[in-house]
Amino acid sequence: GICLSAREACGGRILSTSVFLNELRRKDIRVWAEGDRLRCSAPDGVLSAELSETIRQRKEEILAFLRIADTVAQQHPAIVPLRAKGNLTPVYAVSGHNGDVFAYVDLVRHLGERQPFFGLHPPGLDGHSKPLTRVEDLAAYFASQIRSFHSSGPAIIAGYCAGGAIAFELARQLEKSGMQIRFLALFGCPYPANYRFIARLPYWMGRILLHLRTVMKLTSMREASGYLKQRLARRIETARTEGRPMSEDVDSVMKFQLEQATIKAVRRYVPSRFPGRLIQILPVRGWMKSNMGATRWRSVVMNAEEVFGPDTCNPATMLLDPDAPEMAALFSRYRDLDARQER
Repeated sequence: GICLSAREACGGRILSTSVFLNELRRKDIRVWAEGDRLRCSAPDGVLSAELSETIRQRKEEILAFLRIADTVAQQHPAIVPLRAKGNLTPVYAVSGHNGDVFAYVDLVRHLGERQPFFGLHPPGLDGHSKPLTRVEDLAAYFASQIRSFHSSGPAIIAGYCAGGAIAFELARQLEKSGMQIRFLALFGCPYPANYRFIARLPYWMGRILLHLRTVMKLTSMREASGYLKQRLARRIETARTEGRPMSEDVDSVMKFQLEQATIKAVRRYVPSRFPGRLIQILPVRGWMKSNMGATRWRSVVMNAEEVFGPDTCNPATMLLDPDAPEMAALFSRYRDLDARQER
């Protein structure tokens, strides 16, 4: 139930644009836009031929990212226009626990040019604000900016992974303030209670039983002792890694603090009833029987439906290619049906 950044989800195969630019900045490589041209400066010996070629190949996406960043700086800091234009009901989407709104980029591309789509950027990543520690406060922060930015008409709210709890509360607050929410779309979002330790007990009991079965098959106490010591050492090292940022640079520390604050906020959140329509877009049918709590969302909404990706869908990368087209098609089915019913 933990969300991955674009880089992590692809196993290092690609870097999201924001992460790639952060990597350049750490090397003291500066890039900026001059019209349709991308400029670059770097200390002597830092910009290798391979890295220079990578920047050249990614020129268009970097320029697009810089334009978006410039627009955000001049408007509402929480609202990132992943596609600003279009004549369909706009979507406002909360990302996972790491705040990476660009996790939606592949999905947006497959939704088509008529679909306005705005990512919601949480406080805590700009070096000036601190992460909010309550889901209700995060939702209120986003709701205030959406009401200011979204002059009239209905909206669709979306959430991914841990961001589903924030999206749920955001839809509630916007609906209560009088905004019409066509529907709430949750992409693979565990129920908040499933982030609590007690909900993970079946998982840990299963792991313990698995290790006990392995120990029973070993032929000597020495082998058993060695196996258990090795597994315990790995678990301790994993806990240490999860309990600290990947590196000590400012960006990594801010991202780590945001992730920790978001997970704690979701863990404490208890959803109240939402009178609108909830569409759960789940990666695979097995999610309904897993420990992710998909069925529990039904208890807090008036109208809930679930749709599923193919059995080949990877839950950890469901918003990225190659699974993004299928997720976009599932979302579009409800979007287009809603549009027809409105006419």
